[in-house]
Amino acid sequence: MSKLKNDTLIRALLRQPTEYTPVWLMRQAGRYLPEYNATRARAGSFLGLAKNPNFAAEVTLQPLARFRLDAAIVFSDILTIPDAMGLGLGFAEGEGPRFERPLREEREIRALTVPDPGQSLRYVLDAVSQSRKALADSVPLIGFSGSPFTLACYMVEGRGGTDFRTIKTMLYQRPELLHHILETNCRAVIAYLNAQIEAGAQAIMIFDTWGGTLGTAEYREFSLEYMRRILEELKREHDGVRVPNILFTKGGGGWLEAIAASGCDAVGVDWTLDLAAARARVGNRVAIQGNLDPMALLAGPETARKGVAATLASFGPGNGHVFNLGHGISQFTSPESVSALVDAVHELSPAYH
Repeated sequence: MSKLKNDTLIRALLRQPTEYTPVWLMRQAGRYLPEYNATRARAGSFLGLAKNPNFAAEVTLQPLARFRLDAAIVFSDILTIPDAMGLGLGFAEGEGPRFERPLREEREIRALTVPDPGQSLRYVLDAVSQSRKALADSVPLIGFSGSPFTLACYMVEGRGGTDFRTIKTMLYQRPELLHHILETNCRAVIAYLNAQIEAGAQAIMIFDTWGGTLGTAEYREFSLEYMRRILEELKREHDGVRVPNILFTKGGGGWLEAIAASGCDAVGVDWTLDLAAARARVGNRVAIQGNLDPMALLAGPETARKGVAATLASFGPGNGHVFNLGHGISQFTSPESVSALVDAVHELSPAYH
């Protein structure tokens, strides 16, 4: 059983006392880093990078060589599961992900099967174990997945950036068909996340990027219920060590209490929520991760520092806060702003502990 040199993130997620507020950033390995772009160029494409465990482990560690981050997150994509289901994932330059074979016909939906992570997603598990080994227990490694509903959005729409017309029509017109997709995705995510834990992931995050586009009743039925089931079947420990989990619904601030009651250890919140209010609403049930607006970093290091100070003050004194952005880093962010943010968290947060 290995001992982490820096387990601040794990303790914060479990609401245990820490000396300072741990910090990591969604999309911390990404296009804002010149070294990432260099590795991606060597890999030939985004998928060439994500599907090669050596390259994936390399970019997983890049932000840690540059910034004093308290966690690494394995470099992968949320769309690995639908890709393994045979939907034909591709990335057009500057356009984002697209599926060649989106789910439109009932027979295609009924034919969906749960991929075996040890077979079709082996490259992710190898990236997890290689990243974990390279980290040498310096900081924890986070594994992740998209939520069943968020995956379904891409699987039905065929791409991101839509008005969700196709999936929402299915939701209202043929809810049983959407539930079939969600049921399959749910079982796939459970198998995938548990395999990541077996491979060495020390914390788990579920990204529900599009859950916030739903109405309240629909969110509970088509998104939260499936995430609750995943949390029920997720391994809570590995090798005798607790593996905490984070649930993040972008735009989910209105349902904070319901998310906190889902069985998660921590709730990720976006920048539309005041942390003091969020904390008052969830009490001591869960830790909170967030929530500086990623666009604040575009204004430069000084603004980043001010944003950190305001975010820490908003959460206030005590434990159970993981500093993060309210969504992923923009590719147009300067590394200097990220440096200022990370340094400011380490410098200013001890006063709150």
